[in-house]
Amino acid sequence: MNTADTAEYRIAHLRDRLAGEDIAELGIRIEQRGVTVMLYGTVSSAACKDEILRIAREELAGLPVREDLVVVRATAPDHPEELA
Repeated sequence: MNTADTAEYRIAHLRDRLAGEDIAELGIRIEQRGVTVMLYGTVSSAACKDEILRIAREELAGLPVREDLVVVRATAPDHPEELA
């Protein structure tokens, strides 16, 4: 098994862990670009983002990982919407 095959296997295992563990995150896209693995998408909290990155570091140890995970803030508006 070569390095590319190993990376693909590890990425698949990362997807399984993100879906199956308590975090149950299915909305993160994970792609291999050359030797780098890219994670991107939106998450519900900073804690969720930290947990995803922790799991990714465990599964992808030794591979360069880049992330573009955006935390979505679901707070109530602080003012009424004005309709014209």
